[in-house]
Amino acid sequence: MGRGRQKAKQTKVARELKYFSPDTNYRALEQELSTHVDPIERRSVAAVDTDDEPDDDYGRRWLDDDR
Repeated sequence: MGRGRQKAKQTKVARELKYFSPDTNYRALEQELSTHVDPIERRSVAAVDTDDEPDDDYGRRWLDDDR
């Protein structure tokens, strides 16, 4: 495809994404907004380290000294 056709296709796709509005599921939205999750709790769940790298013990060594 030439650059002109490629740009026109990208513009068409971008326009469809910008102006396309799918049907909103208001019940699911209401449930999501009504459930209360503490922002600190949300961050702690997202910050869980799941890898098994050798650096896992590095932080524990320093934590044990502070306690």
